[in-house]
Amino acid sequence: MDVYQEERLLAILKLLKEQGRVSVRELCDRFGISRDTARRDLVRLDEQGVILRTRGGAILRKLSGEVKSYKERLEAEPAGKREIGRIAAALVRPGEHLIMDASTTVQAAASFLEGEGITVVTNSIDIADILVDREGVTVHLLGGRLHPRHRYVFGSTTVDQLRNYRVDRVFLGAGGVTGEGLFYPSEEDGSVIRETIRCASEVVVLADATKFDKRFFFRVCGWEDVDLLVTDRKPDQALLESICQAGVEVKGWEKE
Repeated sequence: MDVYQEERLLAILKLLKEQGRVSVRELCDRFGISRDTARRDLVRLDEQGVILRTRGGAILRKLSGEVKSYKERLEAEPAGKREIGRIAAALVRPGEHLIMDASTTVQAAASFLEGEGITVVTNSIDIADILVDREGVTVHLLGGRLHPRHRYVFGSTTVDQLRNYRVDRVFLGAGGVTGEGLFYPSEEDGSVIRETIRCASEVVVLADATKFDKRFFFRVCGWEDVDLLVTDRKPDQALLESICQAGVEVKGWEKE
C-alpha cells in the first residue's frame, strides 16, 4: 500500500467516524479519485475489518473503543493478570536478555521477575521504576517521545534504538486478540511493537481473556510471529484453533 493510499484510508476512516457512512461518489468528489480507486480503498478497509461495504458505499463497523489510560487499566486489572505475570516471569532464566513492552500485564510480570544477570530493555517508565533497584537486573530505558496518558515512550527515536538490540525473548501485551493476530489502536505504539518482535528469538504474548475477540484499527502481527501465549482463560474454539494452527504454545489454563 502506497503512502498516499494509507493517508487516504485514514481520512476515509475519520469521515466515517464523523458521519457513519460514505458513498463511492462522495469519495470520488472529496479526494479526486476514480470510482475504481474508491472501491479499492473500501475493499482494503473491509479486509482490515474496520468497515462494512454496502451497495454504493460503506458504513463503519463497530470497533473496540479507545484504550483506557494506564492508571485506569491498572485500577481495573483482572485478577488473572497477576497469575499471567507470575507464569511469564518464571520462564526467565539467569543471564537472559529481555524486552518488556508497556502493557499492564507485562508490568505484572516485571513485579515477579527475579534472577541473576538479567538485562531488561523497556519503553515503560513504570516497569523501569519497578526493576531499577531489583538485585540481579539491569535496566535499559528506551528514549523517545513520552506518552503522558499511557506512560511509555514511542516514536522514530524509540524504533531506531530498538534496531540495535538482540534479545532472548520479548514480553508483549495486546490491545486486542483475534484469530488474525494482535491489534493495537494506533500505528504509533504498533510500530514499536513490530520492531521489538524483530529483535527477539522468542515472542511471548501476555493477554487476559478481556482482550479476546477485540479488533482495533492497526494489526501488528499474525500468530505466525508469536511463539507463546500466556492467558488466564481458555479462548473460544475458533480463536484457539487459529492460535494452535500457527504453532503457538498456550499456557495459563488447563487444557481439556
